[in-house]
Amino acid sequence: MSDIINKYKIEKDLPLLMESDKLGKEKMGRLIFMMALPTVTAQIVNLLYNIVDRIFIGHIPGFGDAALTGVGVVHPIIVIISAFSAFFGNGGAPLAAIALGKGERERAEKILGNCVTMLTILSAVISILVYIFMKPLLYAIGASETTYGFASEYLSIYLIGTISVLMTMGLAPFIVAQGKSKLVMFTTIASASTNILLDWLLVNVFDFGVKGAAVATVVSQTVSAVFFLFFLCCKADSIRIRPQNLMLNPRILGSIASLGVSPFVMSSTESLIGFVMNSGLQTYGGDAYVGCLTVMQSVMQFVSVPISGFTQGVTPVISYNYGAGNKERVVQGIKIIFGVMVTYNFLFVLSSMLFPGFYARIFTDNAELIDLTVRSMPVFMSGMLIFGVQRSCQTTFLALEQAPISLFVAMLRKVILLVPLAIILPRLGLGAFGIYCAEPIADATAAITCGIIFACKFKKMLEKPAY
Repeated sequence: MSDIINKYKIEKDLPLLMESDKLGKEKMGRLIFMMALPTVTAQIVNLLYNIVDRIFIGHIPGFGDAALTGVGVVHPIIVIISAFSAFFGNGGAPLAAIALGKGERERAEKILGNCVTMLTILSAVISILVYIFMKPLLYAIGASETTYGFASEYLSIYLIGTISVLMTMGLAPFIVAQGKSKLVMFTTIASASTNILLDWLLVNVFDFGVKGAAVATVVSQTVSAVFFLFFLCCKADSIRIRPQNLMLNPRILGSIASLGVSPFVMSSTESLIGFVMNSGLQTYGGDAYVGCLTVMQSVMQFVSVPISGFTQGVTPVISYNYGAGNKERVVQGIKIIFGVMVTYNFLFVLSSMLFPGFYARIFTDNAELIDLTVRSMPVFMSGMLIFGVQRSCQTTFLALEQAPISLFVAMLRKVILLVPLAIILPRLGLGAFGIYCAEPIADATAAITCGIIFACKFKKMLEKPAY
């Protein structure tokens, strides 16, 4: 009887064993690029959600610059909404990958189920609260009489799709953790293509302006969310969403929170930065400076989003081998991560500093805004030249369950350094330009500090057993 049961278990878990064999035995360089290329592609395409909206909005005849600034004001709120998906997606998926590496499929599915439930609850709570306090919130983060109408139009519609945004971004890491990164890529491409088409129709053809761009984003995100839910409920081989696992488990939520707090803080503090910088720029410079920040942060996304995609693809590989005790493969993977991230980050940031006018014209035709961006971007982006070091280290910290260290570094850059500097420097006679100077100082300091911590802690981290 026991032989029959064991045979049934092996047959039942055969797809899982096949994925485990790939993550644990495939040549590391090939495996990382095989896993990361689809997620990088997906993230680049996903970048189009925000970028294409801004391109279409920024080129609306007559009021494109004001509309672009209004959507830029909304950005910190969108970031804080997305941060909750990072909390559960990037917090739960590495744990699920580690559980799969240990052969604990049931635990992995419980982690997934708890994340789905929390994402659903949070989408309702966030939408209601933001809608209720929308007006004072937008004015507090840099809206003016000129830009408030555009900001509120966009945000009101975007909030309707909050659940789609959270599900899309929160569930994608769980699909990647099963070795299905190509599925995420193709789904994201289909969704982004929908967004581009709808942007063109609703903004250019039907002249719906900012509202049209918001509708395009909500519809396209919903396409991804529906497909991800369908796959995880009906088609996934390794782990699925099952009704019995949707009941919240405090111990599992605690494990998710311990790891998810770092990516959450990394994302949510980006929102805090937006609040501080937008309001400061409105005070010391006005709408033009807020619009300039919108352009520069959009260019910064060209750097950070592909790296985030690479992180999403390689983290399950490192976590799985860490859980399986394959230290040599973990080290091989980390070397590749550093080489790719540091090189890409440096080269792209350098191009943005050398050719700021090219990037500015992607988003606006306004001569004043272009001139301000050309003068500001080389300074604003300079600290990002070595930021690939920090992203590489934090990816490793997250994959090896070192959330406290990753959290400290994230807090150092954004809360301890950037926010105070953005408040203090303008008062030292630098005005609005002082806010732009705060970014490179914080970026470079945090990257150097993170590299030193990594060099000191790496061997001990590798020796610590995965729980």
